[in-house]
Amino acid sequence: MLRAVVEEYVSSGEPVGSETIAERYNLGVSSATIRNDLAALEEMGFLTHPHTSAGRIPTDAGYRRFVDSLPTRGRLRDAQRRAITDYFHLAVGDLEEVLRGTAQLLSRLTQYAGLAVPPSSPEERILRVELVEMGSKLLVLVITEHGQVLSRMIERPEGLAADAVDGAARRVNEVAADHTLRAATTRTAQLAREAEPATARLLASVGDAVHDMEERSDTERILVGGVANLAGELAVWRVETARRLFDAFEHEADVLRLLREASVQNEPSVTIGREDPATRQWEASVVAAPYRVGDIALGTIGVVGPTRMDYVTTIAAVRAVAKRLTDLAEQLGV
Repeated sequence: MLRAVVEEYVSSGEPVGSETIAERYNLGVSSATIRNDLAALEEMGFLTHPHTSAGRIPTDAGYRRFVDSLPTRGRLRDAQRRAITDYFHLAVGDLEEVLRGTAQLLSRLTQYAGLAVPPSSPEERILRVELVEMGSKLLVLVITEHGQVLSRMIERPEGLAADAVDGAARRVNEVAADHTLRAATTRTAQLAREAEPATARLLASVGDAVHDMEERSDTERILVGGVANLAGELAVWRVETARRLFDAFEHEADVLRLLREASVQNEPSVTIGREDPATRQWEASVVAAPYRVGDIALGTIGVVGPTRMDYVTTIAAVRAVAKRLTDLAEQLGV
């Protein structure tokens, strides 16, 4: 009975009465029996009356009971499975760029806001460093072991020959490869102090660029896709509630905490409304799951939306996308 109320309310957004359930669900019982069952579910705290309506809507506890009763492996529609397959078939670029697209993909699949947390990079090791000629400037590229590409633009010292730039790049790689950004900053600065004047300025600039990457990478970031979908939920949420949620995306701390907590789970985690101070404040639910290499969680993806969420589709989508991200990370060897 609870499942019928949740599914009907998620679909229609209207309080659900016994007549509606009797008409649309072949439960094999009378409307009177359905009314008694609904009253019992309300007494248990799983349903509530909105105002003076004759119908009922799920409470946060009701959504939790519904979610906990779902099959371990929900199914996606064929179109959704194709969308996931097509995206990862064409996914190219560094892992962060793939994650940006992943946040958008989750939003399209669920019609809520998609979230993705890239691997944090301060302790990641550097795979290689590249210096790319850009006219009067040089682009410093740092590729990390988890596929993240960090970049900074620096001034190209006047009169420096192309082979000198290539030589500097080789020397930076010798001291930076297989080290963290922090260690690479120190080692590159030492390299600059020991270099001949012609390349010392270039190496010092590269060291400053790596240092800047290190400082910025200390703060985890959330990649968000489909925020406009949340604006479309204003009929469900009060304007003040939506404003608090948009503020959360600006400050990120509460959202990041929820996503980090999900990174230790094997299955998608679901946080519903009052279960957490943050989602209580937003009147929202968050479904999240980690993507991994082996037993190591690289980051987290997820979806945030109203508590009146299509949990079946959302959980299945997050699970399927996390699995494809894990497969991709393993293929890339990150």
